[in-house]
Amino acid sequence: MQSKIAAAINLRYSPVAIILTEEKPEGALQFKEGRWGCVVAMFTAAAKGRPAVFDRKTFGCLGGGTGLGFGNRYVNFPGGIEYYISTGNKEFASSPAGQSIRTSTPLAEGEAYYKSPSVAKKFIDALPMTDVPTTYVVFKPLELVQETETPEIIVFLAGADQLSALAVLANYDRGDSETVIAPFGAGCHTLFLIPYAEAKKERPRAVIGLTDISARKHVDKDLLSFAVPYRMFRQMEENVEGSFLQRETWLKVLERNK
Repeated sequence: MQSKIAAAINLRYSPVAIILTEEKPEGALQFKEGRWGCVVAMFTAAAKGRPAVFDRKTFGCLGGGTGLGFGNRYVNFPGGIEYYISTGNKEFASSPAGQSIRTSTPLAEGEAYYKSPSVAKKFIDALPMTDVPTTYVVFKPLELVQETETPEIIVFLAGADQLSALAVLANYDRGDSETVIAPFGAGCHTLFLIPYAEAKKERPRAVIGLTDISARKHVDKDLLSFAVPYRMFRQMEENVEGSFLQRETWLKVLERNK
């Protein structure tokens, strides 16, 4: 599957299709069962041409399992996820159970993304938790998607100029100002969980993401994600012809991205 949008904005990497399926792609990257890993690193690999697959035993971390739509995995987070993403949990961290757990940020310190556990809990409670109806969630370069496959979400990795073009194109046939959102969330939330919830709405919105500081090391420093529900992506593709993407103003901006 080819993208007119990707060609018109000169993307550095392939758009990534996120597909729900019962079939495991041959040769796809996959975390080992029980091993820690970051979903965003797998997404980056897919953007560079290598498909990745996840299931309910190989999602990398509890946040990844949640972000990929394998239910609310945060209920199993040791010491409470609301403490980990805010002030930390010194009492639990000093216990035998806490001392045996590996996290990217020490449990006692927390990530300080929220001022307090109570504020962090509001964020967790508001997430659109879901349990996908398939065994596998697949990240696949868009050009490798077959005619028999229907993605749920298409995700672009874009620089500032390209992100601007995507945001304008998302609004091209809408005429309102709320066609794109940039919600707080883990990297995987903004790649799939939140866009998947948008896909179910009558007027879905695109989601700017990968603003998660913990995930930034897995992405080029100048890129963010732009995740589009597939129905909205198809509409955007149809709107390339005759749009600003073929006019002088954008073409001048495009020159500095070549």
